[in-house]
Amino acid sequence: MTEKNPEKGYVALLGWSLGAIEAADRFDRRYVVVAPDWAEDYCKQHDIPYIPWNFERLNDRSMEIAEKLKEEGVDVAIPLFEETVEWSGAINSVLMDNPRLHGQAVLFRDKALMKRRAQLGGIRVGIFEEAHEMDDVYRFFKRVNQTLLKLDGDPQDPIHLKAFDKAGCLGHRMIRTVEEIDLIPDSEYPLLMESHLDGWEFAVEAWVWDGKIQFLNISEYVTLGYSVFVPATPELESWRAAITEQIEKLIKTFDIKFGQIHPEYFVTSDGTMYFGEVAYRPPGFKAFELIERAYGFNAYQATILVMDPKTKQEEIDNFFPEPVKDAKGYAGCFGVYPRKRVVSKLEIPKETEEHPYFDFHELTAPLQDTVTKRTAFGTHWGLIFFFGDDPHKVRDLLKHQEELDFYV
Repeated sequence: MTEKNPEKGYVALLGWSLGAIEAADRFDRRYVVVAPDWAEDYCKQHDIPYIPWNFERLNDRSMEIAEKLKEEGVDVAIPLFEETVEWSGAINSVLMDNPRLHGQAVLFRDKALMKRRAQLGGIRVGIFEEAHEMDDVYRFFKRVNQTLLKLDGDPQDPIHLKAFDKAGCLGHRMIRTVEEIDLIPDSEYPLLMESHLDGWEFAVEAWVWDGKIQFLNISEYVTLGYSVFVPATPELESWRAAITEQIEKLIKTFDIKFGQIHPEYFVTSDGTMYFGEVAYRPPGFKAFELIERAYGFNAYQATILVMDPKTKQEEIDNFFPEPVKDAKGYAGCFGVYPRKRVVSKLEIPKETEEHPYFDFHELTAPLQDTVTKRTAFGTHWGLIFFFGDDPHKVRDLLKHQEELDFYV
């Protein structure tokens, strides 16, 4: 454990993430983990400072944890998962005596409110509406295609359906035909409907302090839900100035003073940028680990740094490298989905394992023989990591993995 500096902030990590705990342990800030009861034994065994709390929906008891952390002397609560974003807003509004922080957290959680706020700030978004039942989806699908002047027999333009308050790909479906609408279970309503945007989709990880971007990474998606790498190719990086301008607009529109944000955007062939959504938490697909592999700094520590109200600008300047220029290489990962309906064992293809860019994998032997059919974007079975010095080779390698079988 690194020695803690009492003059720096005391942070609470909301949710259970070993990566975040290890990073906090090696950092010079005092920390406490706020996690459900099942984490208690592990924390005792490993001397991890811990407060039990079950993150159910915010309710009358929600103030208890805020008061408890305030008594403990905690300066800020850091959300590690989508489910704890609203909690951090509620807790920080008490710790920092700023009621607006909770309302802001709600905006980050509710995708429909988020898009309305973005529109009010003059940020371009696609067409979107809320659906409470199946008929709403039929109407929206029909109206979008009518607007695009589709004739009978023309291929329909797809629409996207997303859960209001889940992370990223969870509950994300792409609807191409009316028949697919019938397959949506009632339990998924209400949901958000969006028009499809053709363009290059990418994500940004930005660390914000004092209302300004301190470090901005562009993550390039190869195939959404399958693969991503950092830093981006020179082609996407050529948009950095325009992307930075959009993120600054986002920071202003959502009144973000500090923290780490993970927005997603589309850039169309004519250079128009459309806002997809923004998360106020670490991204999925091990993006923090990829950033550390490429740049050498720990992204969880970076998040603690920009969220600590006692941080000084000088420390931030010394912490972050220069984007792209200071990267040691390109780090990417691929999410494996079995391509066969019945599988019996894990078998890494020789061409993957023997490739000079292959780093390591986190795949395990299959627990069941029958592969459940993917609904929406589904959950991958594990990740494979690559690292190399040529961004185009990394990109093509990640794309190629889609053609291979890892479970046979």
